[in-house]
This record gives sequence, C-alpha cells and structure tokens, in this order.
Amino acid sequence: MSAGRILYIGNQLSNAGKTSTTIDTLSVLLQKEGFKVNTASSVSNKLLRLLDMIRATLRYTNWSDYVLIDTYSTQNFWYAILIGKLCEKLQLKYIPILHGGALPNRLKTQPKLLLNFLEKAHQVVSPSDYLKHAFAKAGFHNIQIIPNSIELERYPYIKRKTFEPKLLWVRSFAEIYHPQMPLEVLKTLQTIFPNAQLTMVGPDKDGSLGLCQKIAEAENLNVTFTGLLTKEQWIELAATHDIFLNTSKFDNMPVSVLEAMALGLPIVSTDVGGIPFLLTNSLNALLVSNGDVQTMCASVTELVENNGLAQDISYNARKLVEHMDWQHIKSLWNNLLSD
Repeated sequence: MSAGRILYIGNQLSNAGKTSTTIDTLSVLLQKEGFKVNTASSVSNKLLRLLDMIRATLRYTNWSDYVLIDTYSTQNFWYAILIGKLCEKLQLKYIPILHGGALPNRLKTQPKLLLNFLEKAHQVVSPSDYLKHAFAKAGFHNIQIIPNSIELERYPYIKRKTFEPKLLWVRSFAEIYHPQMPLEVLKTLQTIFPNAQLTMVGPDKDGSLGLCQKIAEAENLNVTFTGLLTKEQWIELAATHDIFLNTSKFDNMPVSVLEAMALGLPIVSTDVGGIPFLLTNSLNALLVSNGDVQTMCASVTELVENNGLAQDISYNARKLVEHMDWQHIKSLWNNLLSD
C-alpha cells in the first residue's frame, strides 16, 4: 500500500446540493488504496472557493507529494489555471485531470495559457482518447489515459426482455447538457407511444430546470423532475426505466453514461466530444447528431420495437464498462502517484 500524500483540488459540492464530481469519488478511492488525501474545496461561493483552494495549496505545500487538479472547460477552467500557476511557483508537482468536453475550444481562445499550464505539469491525465487526440494536434503529447471508473459491484445489471418508452436522463440542468432536448423527444414520442414517459434526475445549475418545468407543463408532457438524488436512489430508479438519454452539446467521458451502461440501460446519445471515443453506434449505443431530436426519437422507437437490438446494445455496453471497473483502473493511479 502506498503512503503518498495527495492534495486534490476540485469542486467538491455534493454536500451543497450539487452533483458529485470526480473529486468526491476518486479522493475516497485513493484513500482506500492507502494514499493520504486532502481536498479543496467544498465552499459554495465561487470566489471564496478559489481562495480556499489557494489557502489549501499554500498550507499543504511542504506536505504534498502531488496536487491533482480537476480541469474543466467553462468558468471552473480558471481555478485550474490559477492553482497550476501557484504550484509552479511553489515547485509542487501538479497533475491536471482533464474533464471539460469543450477544452479543445480553449485551444482556440487561450492556446498559450492552456498549453503552458499542461507543459509545466508533472503529468496530464485524460479519461479518454478524445482530449488526447485534440491536444496532440496542437503539439502536446504528455497525456496519460486513465479512464473514469465506477465500482461495478454497486450497479446490478438488469437483462431486460422487452423495452418500453420509459426514458431516463441524469445530469445537472445546464445549457451545456441540453436538458430541453429530451422534452422535445418525449413530445414526439407521445404521439407514437401514448404511454411514453421521461424522468429527469439532477439539480439546477443555471436556471434550466425552471425552463424545462415550464415546457413540460405547457406541452402536457409525462415527465417527472426528481431533483438531485443519491447514487443509491437513482440506481434504484433506473430499474423502473428502459432507455437512457444523453443529450449533451459538449462531453468527454460522462460517468452517468458509464453507470447507465453498467445497469443495462441501452443508451441513445448525441455524438459530441468524447462520446464517439467511448461508444460505437449500433454496437453499444445509438448515436445521433447534436440537437437532432427527430433521429433521437427514431432511435428510441427502434429500441422499443426491436428487442433484439436493444438487448445486444445493453449487453455490449455492459461488457465494455466492465473494463472501467475501479478494480481494473486503480493500478494506473497507483503507478502514477507512486513514481
């Protein structure tokens, strides 16, 4: 067992009613592997959270062997850049973990800033080949692939014999994840399958939840908004649904999709960002273009009417995600953080 000391910087906001992120899960898993881990930050206010991250970095300068930095592509991008600069000044070995599906856009808008941040890092981790390929085109190659992982034993696989238009969507309500799209899909589906229903799980992030609720009421849609659920709650809920929708405009390697794969829910997803690097159309998912409501609706219909296809997609997805079980992935983290 390693006794390495890790400072983990990220948005640890699950206790504030937000969706759990990698810092919430990976920090605990690393502790189970014997690492000593301190985290920052769980402060809700963005400015105060940044100050708390800076404080933690200064406080643990002489203690930390490595600093892990969750790196996103929207506003939280700037936390990563600033902490990376501070680590450089303090001569701390920092390791960005690339999460943001829109990070390639940052190569266009802040190329020097982003590449400098990556070049000064001890190592850079990406959960998928998507970002590795994007940065390789820009001349940066020091990226190690460590897939997002799940603890597979927590996700019981259900082998469904038939598939009803009972749709499940799990994400934060934010424009980047296009939560209006499943409502548009449901509106069309209800003209084909009057029993079609949709459950949307997740907290509001930018006001999108209120907009979706208004749309659902105005269109008389059979949709349930649960708000944020614990992992155990939505795993239990998934057993009463048959198809999983992922409607993101940008994405990398979403854990919610891995979880749906593990549970046996066939997935219909937009083919954005890292999704085609994870899923193969007609093999372990059905993929549609960004915002293509009609094709997503047709894909759901195909799964409902073709049980054989739906069963094959469900089985193949489960087999794929078995390689992303923490028991397979943990050696990559152990090797990286113990060198």
